[in-house]
Amino acid sequence: MTNAIIPLILAGGSGTRLWPLSRKSYPKQFAPLIGEGSLFQQSLARLCPPEFGAPLVVTGDDFRFIVTEQMQTAGVNPGAVLIEPEGRNTAPAVLAAAMHLSETEPDALILVAPSDHVIPDDAAFRGAVEQGRAAAEAGQIVTFGIRPTAPETGYGWLELAPDAGAGAQPLVRFVEKPQADAAQQMLDAGNYLWNAGLFLFSARTILAAFRAHAPALIDPVGNAVANAKPDLGFLRLDPGAWAGAQDISIDYAVMERADNLTVVPYEGRWSDLGSWKAVATEMGPDADGNALSGPSTAINCTNTLLRAEDAAQQVVGLNLDNIAVVAMRDAVLVADMDSAQEVKKAVDALKSKGASQATTFPRCHRPWGWYETLSLGSRFQVKRIMVHPGAALSLQSHVHRSEHWTVVEGAAMVTVGEERKLMGENQSVYIPLGAVHRLENPGKVDLHLIEVQSGPYLGEDDIIRYEDVYART
Repeated sequence: MTNAIIPLILAGGSGTRLWPLSRKSYPKQFAPLIGEGSLFQQSLARLCPPEFGAPLVVTGDDFRFIVTEQMQTAGVNPGAVLIEPEGRNTAPAVLAAAMHLSETEPDALILVAPSDHVIPDDAAFRGAVEQGRAAAEAGQIVTFGIRPTAPETGYGWLELAPDAGAGAQPLVRFVEKPQADAAQQMLDAGNYLWNAGLFLFSARTILAAFRAHAPALIDPVGNAVANAKPDLGFLRLDPGAWAGAQDISIDYAVMERADNLTVVPYEGRWSDLGSWKAVATEMGPDADGNALSGPSTAINCTNTLLRAEDAAQQVVGLNLDNIAVVAMRDAVLVADMDSAQEVKKAVDALKSKGASQATTFPRCHRPWGWYETLSLGSRFQVKRIMVHPGAALSLQSHVHRSEHWTVVEGAAMVTVGEERKLMGENQSVYIPLGAVHRLENPGKVDLHLIEVQSGPYLGEDDIIRYEDVYART
């Protein structure tokens, strides 16, 4: 009986190419961009037992509770969730996971999979992974290449032998992201693939490769793993040691230097959703080339993407061609579809203006649920708060603001000072400035309430925590 392959899902990225839907505080892998569930949840479904073992997940501190909530919703139990103190690119993340797994399973096969790719045919993908198993068990580093359909300059490429066929075969070389003319030449040649960033190898093999080609990473990452601290089901890598690890991709650190490389061509559909144009393609445009999502209407439009992300909106496109419009409650992007790869310029421009929309999602996710600001003034803020069943906010107080809570759905257990009471819909409570208080959901359905804050300072850092079930400081 063959051992199950362990998926290593990388979920720490915070890309900006799909702004405003993808932001630093809530990146695209956790968003429902295409089909059912988030891209992360779709990855979990694609890499589930019995073909695969319990997944390892590497993510950042800001996303740890989003990861566990989405895994729970998907019905998946992780093998481990490793928390990076800060993003250091893919090489340290992969090395840390391999070191962690090798402590108990040094010969385990690891499948490195980004969490934000679209691969619609799960069975075909699993078949491609199985084609690479024998080579990985024999000590090869296996990469998976996508059959190109365009002279793409946003991907690296993989060169095969001129007479390359199907199935696992030696890789000639990695090619950096090319200029347009070089990409066209490779597409015409027929023996090149897109580099999808998907890899299969044993823990023993990849550790040997790091020792040979990126030895400077061994000590800092090894110490970060050795001194990692368990925390509420997570494993926090040691921040002091982790800070000494170079910020480098696994391609640069290992893949472009190794000589034991095998490639498996993948013929099915694949996208890294690197632009709104790619999203429009995966959404399935209509006969006029238009891709619509949410309450949106296209009138005399062609080759246009219209996405309304708020149910209260109505987005209407009139006489548009080759335009992407993505509307959220707090930000709207209008771009030429062929300029969609340059969205980062918009994010940089907003950062320079100090606009919170550059990085902060309108709905802020917390381990207990989420909140969103409905109205904000100089001395007041109105929030909508959702608390999961059985969840609780920290026992806390504020120095600069008072609060008024009104339950609009569900039931709330509220603590204010020494008083503790159960509140139902349409009931409200006042929390004076400085009062120690807590909000809990004792019910079996989500709790929704409206919070009105008033005071001279309304920042999220105006919190003194006395107790917290999520061990936040």
